Amino acid sequence: MHMNGIHPTSHGSIHVAGQLVDSKNKESIKQIRSKVGIVFQDPDDQLFMPTVGEDVAFGPYNMGLRDAELSKVVDEALELVGMSEFKDRPPHHLSFGQRRRVAVATVLAMKPEILILDEPSSNLDPASRRELADILRSLDITIVMVTHDLPYAFELCERSVILSGGIIVADNDTKVILKDQALLKSHRLELPVGFNLV
Repeated sequence: MHMNGIHPTSHGSIHVAGQLVDSKNKESIKQIRSKVGIVFQDPDDQLFMPTVGEDVAFGPYNMGLRDAELSKVVDEALELVGMSEFKDRPPHHLSFGQRRRVAVATVLAMKPEILILDEPSSNLDPASRRELADILRSLDITIVMVTHDLPYAFELCERSVILSGGIIVADNDTKVILKDQALLKSHRLELPVGFNLV
C-alpha cells in the first residue's frame, strides 16, 4: 500500500522507478499508480462487475480507452492469465483460483511496470497454485510478492526481504534466507517439514 501511495509513510521515503511516492502530490500519485498494480489477497475485493470482461475493462475504461483499443487490452490481459473463454461469465460463477487469475488480469490490463501480489497462493488448491506460478513466471514485469508461503517464494522470487514489525531484518537471495533456520525461527517463519531447498 506504501508503493502506490495508499498509505503514506511515517518515516523515510519510497521511490518507484526513481520517482518519489508523495501522497500529498496528486499528479505524482497518479503517475505512480499507473506504474504499480496491486492484486489483493481476496479476489472478491477486486471483482465487482457483472462479467469477467467488464471487470478487466474497468481500469482501462476509466483511463480513457474505448472501443477496439479497450477490447484489445481486455483480450490480451485475459489471454495472459488463461481466462479468455470466461470473458462473458459472471466472476462469482468461477472457482477461487479462476477469480484470482481474473484479478491479476484486471491489473495487467492497466499495463503496470510493477505487479504487487498480496499472499497470491493463499486458499489455492495445488493445481491452481501451480497454474498461477506458471502465469507469474511467464510475465515480463517486475513482481513484488507479499507472502508467508516460503516454498512459493523459493519457487518464484530471486530475492527476498523479511519485514518484522515494519523493519527490514533480512534482504538477500531467497535461498540464502531460507537456509538460515535461526533467522526464520526468530521471525516466526517456517518451511514445511521435509521441504528440500534444491
